[in-house]
Amino acid sequence: MGDAQTSKDSTTKATTAATPTVKRALQKRSGLDIASDYLQTAWLLLTVTVALLFSIIYTIFAAFKCLVPRKFRRHDITGKVVLITGGGSGIGRLVIQRLAAKGAKVVTWDVNEAGNAETVRLLQEAGYECYADTVDICNKEAVYKSARSLTDRGLQVDILINNAGIVTGRNFLESPDEYVVRTFQVNVISHFWTAKAFLPAMLKSNSGHIVTIASMAGKVGVNKLIDYCASKFATVGFDESLRAELMVNKKDGVFTTLVCPYYINTGMFDGVRSKLIPILEPEFVADEIVDGILLRSKEVVLPWYSNVFVWLKLLLHYDAQKFMLCKVTGVSKCLDGFVGRTPPTLQLNGTSEP
Repeated sequence: MGDAQTSKDSTTKATTAATPTVKRALQKRSGLDIASDYLQTAWLLLTVTVALLFSIIYTIFAAFKCLVPRKFRRHDITGKVVLITGGGSGIGRLVIQRLAAKGAKVVTWDVNEAGNAETVRLLQEAGYECYADTVDICNKEAVYKSARSLTDRGLQVDILINNAGIVTGRNFLESPDEYVVRTFQVNVISHFWTAKAFLPAMLKSNSGHIVTIASMAGKVGVNKLIDYCASKFATVGFDESLRAELMVNKKDGVFTTLVCPYYINTGMFDGVRSKLIPILEPEFVADEIVDGILLRSKEVVLPWYSNVFVWLKLLLHYDAQKFMLCKVTGVSKCLDGFVGRTPPTLQLNGTSEP
């Protein structure tokens, strides 16, 4: 017992004696740590400052580049193979008509066989090369099979345009489950199947272009379009993430373009009324999409000033956003008279322009 007490006392004395030394060591180490932290912070600030300066310079350069007339910046697509989904009507048909006029070989995929046939007839009568396949893009096996069929026919897709889309236009609780599921299948999940079908060949040759037709509804949420907005937000994320992955993997020859139009004056949005921004004409939208492809633009917002909704969303408090949305812009009432082209029983295989 005595020995244990003696040992304990010795340990306590040794610890007490060592305390000043330990304290000095800790103080010294703490000082070095603080200095290291200051240096790391300074280096981080310097790195961020330099990066910001380069970003500003690059942005200014890009702005000046945009001042160059478009005709000097467009790329030639003569002989390129362009595939568009939903090419049997609307925006899809208008876009491939214009791309064919630029010298491209065009392919339309649509579940609407009659619409596809009409697109082919119009293009062939105009003297252009056009192919059509009846494809349910929600069926990945059908997509992959049709893609292999194109390869077997000697057609390697250079430009893929994911255009097909559907809209319900109902309050959330009035949207049947099958409507919601189909909206996501057509508007975004199909993009994964088409991109997986054609991207490998683009990566191998480091040459290609994937165009995503989204919507301003993929940047700002709107009532009565919850499923549609959610699917379009997903397509915006798809394009942005794909572009980032291509950059990281140094595939600088494969381009992506995101297209975000406001409401378009087509059957898809019949009955929509807009207070602030005019409803867009299909021909204008098709022209801008084609130019975005030829210019290899990262993003095409139509009209360009509709980005004001995005800026307001970022800058304003939520209550202020609500005031702007409901009272000033009238966006919350745009769909009050919505009719659309979808009958009461959803055409599950239908496709349409965004």
